Amino acid sequence: MKALVTGGGGFVGKELVRMLRARGDTVRVLARGDYPELRALGVETVRGDIADKAAVKQAALGMDVVFHVAAKAGIWGDAEEYEQSNVTGTQNVLDACVEGAVERLVYTSSSSVTFAGKDALDADESMPYPDKHLYDYGRTKAEAERRVLAANGTPHKDASGKKLPSVLLTCSLRTPLVVGAGDPHILPRMVQRARIGKIAVLGSGENLVDITYVENAAHAHLLAADALAQPNPKPAGKAYFIANGSPVNPWKWINGLLREVGVPEITRRVPLGLAVAIGAVAEVIWRTFKLKGDPLMTRFAALQLATSRTYTLKAARTDLGYEPIVDDAEGTRRIVAWLKREVVAGRL
Repeated sequence: MKALVTGGGGFVGKELVRMLRARGDTVRVLARGDYPELRALGVETVRGDIADKAAVKQAALGMDVVFHVAAKAGIWGDAEEYEQSNVTGTQNVLDACVEGAVERLVYTSSSSVTFAGKDALDADESMPYPDKHLYDYGRTKAEAERRVLAANGTPHKDASGKKLPSVLLTCSLRTPLVVGAGDPHILPRMVQRARIGKIAVLGSGENLVDITYVENAAHAHLLAADALAQPNPKPAGKAYFIANGSPVNPWKWINGLLREVGVPEITRRVPLGLAVAIGAVAEVIWRTFKLKGDPLMTRFAALQLATSRTYTLKAARTDLGYEPIVDDAEGTRRIVAWLKREVVAGRL
């Protein structure tokens, strides 16, 4: 098939591109940067921002499927930037798919769209969006997901705006904590903060969370796109949780990685209530003085690090045929090998 990957230069996007090319699909990416490693794979690159409607429309022309991976992620930042990237950008993708007669759209969502600051154990897709989100990333990703799912079955339009008999089919994949070799966000930050003693176990330290190896996340995207191409596609208009299927205690898991790379383990503990209070104060200071960078703690970060968040994969297994292709042992081995190379090279 002919596939467009928005954010194809990002962590999940690159892995998805590699898998698409490995099975012989034609791939185009929409990205702001230049990625020689993607060109070496025979990938066409359209340079542009997801918030640029014209660039998105150009990138989507002639495609069979769009994997909308691009997003602004993070725990802090300007609300308008999140809105432009995650909501306006997604609407641009939807419009481009309708106007360009793209058959299928697979949206990269996040488990954060349902996070309300409380424990969620073995949650399924019936879990509602919270009445009030704790941060702009979760809020804007949830709004984008709503639009993606609502767009399922939208008739395509020709150049004059006339409706065509064909329709756009959509689905959404909610991935918690995507990690793996090459992770540019979560693991490097954890290692760096642990090295200087700037991280502590929050709350009881006994919470459980689902994580997703990047290979498993990309694999699920391929399955979703293929399932949407079947007669009476089961995933059309639906959202699915995607993870490794074996929850971990995040503190024990991280400490295991730290031991392997020779970095001191996390032993200091901070009560959750104190961490939330510190986060609230930090947020006020950062907003008042318009400080750059992320606060060392926010209310959202404290609650996310201390609560349990696990999800059933029953729907994904039933409708998509999803099973993880990288298990815990192999995923951890790949991460440790990569972290050790980063440490030796002086990048961590």
